[in-house]
Amino acid sequence: MGITTSGDLYDRMIRLAAEAHPNEACGLLLGEGAHVHTIVATVNVHPSPATHFEIDPQALIDVHRAARAGGPDVVGYFHSHPHGPPAPSATDAAMASGDGRVWAIFGQGQVRWWRDLPDGFAAVDCRIG
Repeated sequence: MGITTSGDLYDRMIRLAAEAHPNEACGLLLGEGAHVHTIVATVNVHPSPATHFEIDPQALIDVHRAARAGGPDVVGYFHSHPHGPPAPSATDAAMASGDGRVWAIFGQGQVRWWRDLPDGFAAVDCRIG
């Protein structure tokens, strides 16, 4: 199953990555089903933000509470690779939970989409528009 999102959100991910550079940007992707309609930029709280990311735990708690109260679902996560390709790194694979959520990764001027499956990441098509 592919993902859909707007051009504005795609562009916002690129801007967030540029603003965080040389550190990794990170955030949450909210929506319904396979449609991402909101990005929540979060603070990268990892002690080595130039090479790793960790979404602020309070931001995660807040969006999950909002989802339980009828807000949008957490469809997935966003982060950037300031010096690498838009593909899951070995660190990403080690941190993944296999929960089926989507990871949008920015690197080398583009965003690529991945589904976090129990047996590893699988590329996902994204339709912009």
